[in-house]
Amino acid sequence: MLDSVTLNQLRTFVAVSDEASFSGAARQLRRAQSAVSHAIAALEQALAVELFERDVRKATLTAAGRSLLPDARAVIARTEEMKTRARSVAKLGAPHLSLAVDVYFPRAKLAGCLRALQGGAPMATIDLRITTMQGGEALLLENAVSLAVTIADVPELRPSAIERHYLSETAMVTVCAPSHALAEHKRAVSREEFSRHVQLVVTDNRPATENWQRGVASERHWLVNDLSVKCDLLRAGLGWGHMPLGLVTSDLVAGSLVEIKRRDWHLRPLTFMVSRPRGHELSTCEAAIVKLLEADGD
Repeated sequence: MLDSVTLNQLRTFVAVSDEASFSGAARQLRRAQSAVSHAIAALEQALAVELFERDVRKATLTAAGRSLLPDARAVIARTEEMKTRARSVAKLGAPHLSLAVDVYFPRAKLAGCLRALQGGAPMATIDLRITTMQGGEALLLENAVSLAVTIADVPELRPSAIERHYLSETAMVTVCAPSHALAEHKRAVSREEFSRHVQLVVTDNRPATENWQRGVASERHWLVNDLSVKCDLLRAGLGWGHMPLGLVTSDLVAGSLVEIKRRDWHLRPLTFMVSRPRGHELSTCEAAIVKLLEADGD
């Protein structure tokens, strides 16, 4: 029965194969040769196959033995990996990251950073919240997350309890659908002209949020609480709006959105900050993700 296969038997199988000798395997494993022979016999019985040729002086694998040897090595390797991780967990605890990220943060960069973090800490558990405006810092104050990626222009909820540190920037573009009236303008558009058309603005549903929204140029604006919905409405020609360049690059290439040039109206890149409870000491996992998010490139 396969349930009776033991790690000791698999190690013995590999050792006999590597040494091409039962006596050599016994020396390598520091065991009696009789114990090595017994382990191989028990493994063959459990697997219902012969692993080594009989009646030959040298330990030679059978066809079944050659086929199963890579599996035995893989099981041993995974076991050693598990033991190494267990020692790390016992020493440091299981790594955990709870992170809120503003919806405007470049999604491809976020995914790349999490992939890199996973490569360095495969046992880490991730609690990721996508938030808008003050939503990330609200989760910090509720102790729901330990870090939040926030837009610099968004007012701090409680400066005495939260500290911010510069993280990165991302370019912004003003876009609309090719069917929108603004797309017909061949020259840069004035702020006054923008104000005549509906602007789509992302909000976090908090009262008076729109009063301090950066880049709002039109009194005729629609509020949505999801960036992907805003993008869908832009594609549908229902208004114009500012979007992270990385998120709409494929739309600009495909022609489903067009960039509108602004006249006498400069729109700065979005600056992102990492927010954390004041005095909070970063764990190894938290320090790693901050370093990755700070790196240049989308």
